[in-house]
Amino acid sequence: MEINLACSKPAQHRSAIAFCCDDAYLPYAAHAAGQIAQLHPDRDFDICIVSAEPVTLPASLDGLNLRLCSFDPELIFSGFSTDRGRSSAMYMRLMLPQIFADDYDRILYLDADIHVESGDLSRLLTVDLGEKPVAAVRDNPQWRTPSRMPEDFKDFDLENAAYFNSGVLLIDVANWNAQGILDAALSFGEKNGARLRRNDQTLLNCVLYRNWAELSPMWNWQYTPASRLHEAMVSAHIVHFIGPSKPWKARPETLPPRFGRALRHFCAVHFPERRFDIPDGPGPGSKLMTKMLVRHLINRNKMARYLARFPDDYTVIT
Repeated sequence: MEINLACSKPAQHRSAIAFCCDDAYLPYAAHAAGQIAQLHPDRDFDICIVSAEPVTLPASLDGLNLRLCSFDPELIFSGFSTDRGRSSAMYMRLMLPQIFADDYDRILYLDADIHVESGDLSRLLTVDLGEKPVAAVRDNPQWRTPSRMPEDFKDFDLENAAYFNSGVLLIDVANWNAQGILDAALSFGEKNGARLRRNDQTLLNCVLYRNWAELSPMWNWQYTPASRLHEAMVSAHIVHFIGPSKPWKARPETLPPRFGRALRHFCAVHFPERRFDIPDGPGPGSKLMTKMLVRHLINRNKMARYLARFPDDYTVIT
């Protein structure tokens, strides 16, 4: 498959952290990239932003030394299902191992709707995956109930199995390409494009069915009313805002103000020409807090059992 890839600079390292986004999500991807760069001032990996059309970062972010790459995904994924407000660019992560096959041995793909707080990403990029092409974190409903049957698997008559969230993917490039994951994904998507309940996540879980390694939730803490108070106790490395509540558009009194405050400051400094109405407080109201406390108390033992499966944050279950 011939891909016309354009990059702002050549690769500098043999591993990379990659975001795939359009111009609308560029400030959020850049914010997360800046958090990573601050945590790793002497990093041994590239940070890439991959987009469907070339994007431009403000000069104030030149110090991040980001690699900007672009290619057109429309011809490849034109028949695949999409969400309101999200284009076929969401499937661009499927192409990363092919377009960067000569550049990188490992790629950590990250969604842009995250807040990076801590963690040694250099170490994460080198963990042993065995022969698995991908490592990921279980989708949030299976944290408390590992045997919960994913609706995606019901749709395609698959037996119950572990199911992952596609917002954080640690990809072994050689294994991915050797096992023909891209071709399998394209074939599956072309046949079932309209049936992809959760778009790229449905596609990847069906194509990688029982062929992925499991990471600790510390690397993809899916921030829901059933899990956010636990995060405050364990201090996850990457907080992932799944669902409609994002720091840049959360309803009042739904998210802790620290997330909106950090993003608001970043956008004011580096994207002052764009209009953002980012809330920075107040925090969750008493009604929501009460509901969350009850849910967390009910699920505390289940969460403890799930977390105990990972002796440390770099444990990989293959």
